[in-house]
Amino acid sequence: MTLSRRELLSASGLAVAALPELGAMQPASAQAERVIRYGISMADIPQTTGQPDRGAGAYQFTGYTLYDPLVAWEMNVADRPGKLVPGLATSWQADPADRTKWVFKLREGVKFHDGSDFNADAVVWNFEKVLNPQAPHFDQRQAAQVRPRLPSVASWRKVDDLTVEVTTRAVDSIFPYQMLWFLISSPAQYEKLGRSWERFASEPSGTGPFKLARLVPRERAELVKNAAYWNPARMAKADRIVLVVAPEDTTRTNALLTNQVDFIETPSPDLVPRLRQSGARIIENVTPHVWNYHLSLLEGSPWRDKRLRQALNLAINREEVVALMNGLAKPAVGVVDPTSPWFGNPTFRITHDPDRARRLVQEAGFSRANPLRTKFLVPTGGSGQMLSMPINEYCQSAFREIGVEISFVPVELEVSYTCWRQGAAGEIARTNGTTANNVAYVTSDPLYALIRFFHSNQISPRGVNWSHFRDAEVDRLIDEATSTFDDAAVDRLMAQVHQKVVDEALLVFVVHDTNPHAASRNVRGYTQAQHWFQDLTTLE
Repeated sequence: MTLSRRELLSASGLAVAALPELGAMQPASAQAERVIRYGISMADIPQTTGQPDRGAGAYQFTGYTLYDPLVAWEMNVADRPGKLVPGLATSWQADPADRTKWVFKLREGVKFHDGSDFNADAVVWNFEKVLNPQAPHFDQRQAAQVRPRLPSVASWRKVDDLTVEVTTRAVDSIFPYQMLWFLISSPAQYEKLGRSWERFASEPSGTGPFKLARLVPRERAELVKNAAYWNPARMAKADRIVLVVAPEDTTRTNALLTNQVDFIETPSPDLVPRLRQSGARIIENVTPHVWNYHLSLLEGSPWRDKRLRQALNLAINREEVVALMNGLAKPAVGVVDPTSPWFGNPTFRITHDPDRARRLVQEAGFSRANPLRTKFLVPTGGSGQMLSMPINEYCQSAFREIGVEISFVPVELEVSYTCWRQGAAGEIARTNGTTANNVAYVTSDPLYALIRFFHSNQISPRGVNWSHFRDAEVDRLIDEATSTFDDAAVDRLMAQVHQKVVDEALLVFVVHDTNPHAASRNVRGYTQAQHWFQDLTTLE
């Protein structure tokens, strides 16, 4: 490879991007209240109605700020992975007599932002909101986001005012992890606003540590501290957080350098030295995340040939991708890092071996003189996508050198997620003639790392098995894992699944994100959890 990081950045326009007007905002130090202006990498403010769109990264913006889940994630520790902790439920357990029935004991005395009570009726109403199309308050936009995150939920019922029972489709020992994504919005506020989700988006009501004060779509959202928040340990340290839409990384970084914002995610790698010279802090942490390509395994797809899948993995010099990110990434040799208990011992070693990659392509009937030609759907940016187009263009160049010509269908992030949920046989993939989808995602638990992509019952619309992968042995291993409540056994079985995924080269693995942020001198605190979930209450 001869393309330098600078050449790739210049070719994509990032090195010379102009700084647009981000809106007239006074510096935080000039305000009587404590204000943090946060430049986010998304092209729009995520949904504010209860279930954010735009992926897992959006939960830090309009998810865990405005709302709470029944089961929460520990986000106030940085030196180790978090764990499941009580949220709006104080406890949960599977019924020993019937392990498909989970009993959630709810927290007493919690109020929604509108002053109404949180209780079992509200929980049932929220399940109906996203999982029952016949419910009068069903919201397809929210359902599209969270339904694939709750594949095990079969039914739900109120036991009493502070108890809810959820029945799963089968015994599922890791079911509580799904509940991290299920956020509770206010039935009373929905009624007050004329049963309109459009109005609710501007005047949302959850139980979270912030309230929404102002929403300007595709520009900003202003979150103000909820002084009556039920959890003293998560009381917001800032009085107001202004989320500023700044999807282009150079624009976002220059906004920090010129004091238009105080805090940003995913700074431009080329500008990291300037940030450090300015006194800004670069904050990173271990992050369960992978940037990869999902390959179609449908009839007619070239990726049904294992040799071609392996060739793509061997074509990429991941150290050069890390250099492209100025060190703000880590090479990926699987869905999870080798330090994970789920990594296993794959026999296919994912390294940079272009000569072997070319031989595999030739064995499959292609070459640089007679290349395989196909299309990949790729997002132009967004949280978790890092330098989306430069990394994609780097991989495109690497693939070209081994005899695989990829043309891109670039789309906005939420279109890419929609294609992901539809699967390789879905309308977006079929209409555009694409055989792969590039989506980066969190890999924090067995469901999110492996189960939702590789069990045959996770093919759309149930889950995000985009490739339409089917393997009886993988199904058996996953079924055994979800039916045992022995954590060590779950780890062992997931390691066998991951080993199969790598040995079959089912995905093209590129890098893991370190979820970098940059903070101005004005920002005194921030705890970066080892997750894609982050807690903005720690900003001060």
